Amino acid sequence: MVRGRILIFSAVLAAAPVASAQTARVGSVAQRMNFGDASALLAQSCGAEIDANCRGVSFDANRLRECLSRNTDALSPQCRAGYLRALDAIQKRIAARVSVANTCGHEIVKLCNGSTKETSKSIPCLIANRDVSRNCIQAMDNAGYR
Repeated sequence: MVRGRILIFSAVLAAAPVASAQTARVGSVAQRMNFGDASALLAQSCGAEIDANCRGVSFDANRLRECLSRNTDALSPQCRAGYLRALDAIQKRIAARVSVANTCGHEIVKLCNGSTKETSKSIPCLIANRDVSRNCIQAMDNAGYR
């Protein structure tokens, strides 16, 4: 049962349109963790605790953080040490992906004939285009698209 829930959690993260990149190039090691690595760390360190204490909680980083924080007394030392790092990495990656739409909005519309509502569809065009601004390139790097 635990593996099934963790596999579902990993699949949800992997299937999200924001989960296609490898690693962000910002800050510490925790920020460099990709979605797959963060999901694996969370599954490895807290799989049993999530199954036992967070039944019915949707697999959302904020909700899992709240649930695990409420149940700190029931967490193994391994889970206590790993869950914040994994969930922080997931949230930082999501925030970096959102910033691409804001930072690269002009390029998405003008150079790629795209929409900022569907930024992920314009990423290949942005990467291939030489007229993309430095700020947009940095945002794509931070989000792990390049």
